Amino acid sequence: MTLVSNVMLELHVPSFEIAKDFYGSLGFEVVWERPSVPTEEGYMVMRRGESVLNFYSGTEKVYKHDYFGQFPRDSKRGYGVEIIVPIVGIEQFYEQVKASHGEKINRPLNTKYNQPDFRMEDPFGYYLRFVEAYDWVNGRDKQGNSQ
Repeated sequence: MTLVSNVMLELHVPSFEIAKDFYGSLGFEVVWERPSVPTEEGYMVMRRGESVLNFYSGTEKVYKHDYFGQFPRDSKRGYGVEIIVPIVGIEQFYEQVKASHGEKINRPLNTKYNQPDFRMEDPFGYYLRFVEAYDWVNGRDKQGNSQ
């Protein structure tokens, strides 16, 4: 199943190394990285299958961003946003994540619905939802019921 979207997600983070360690442990790999230098912010793209995450800054400069810099440094990142990552084989993936990041899981695997899922927080405070992969566009009727 291939899903196509032209909406991109960019996470503003103070450390690419922390992002690489955490998301790498979840199966994401660095596609490319441009380190931050004194005259230019850094940028990194990571991918797991068809899921792509973009990361901006990679240094403390993220706290001086024109928009995000107006909030306290300890503000929860991504408040009110849920980042959804489709996974083939969610139950096995959940067991792997639970073994390595169990303390970050804040909603355990729920197999009650057609698309099992679990939720966790990344090291920066972004809220992640991992769900068994399905066709988000054609897999439901207009009321949101699974077909």
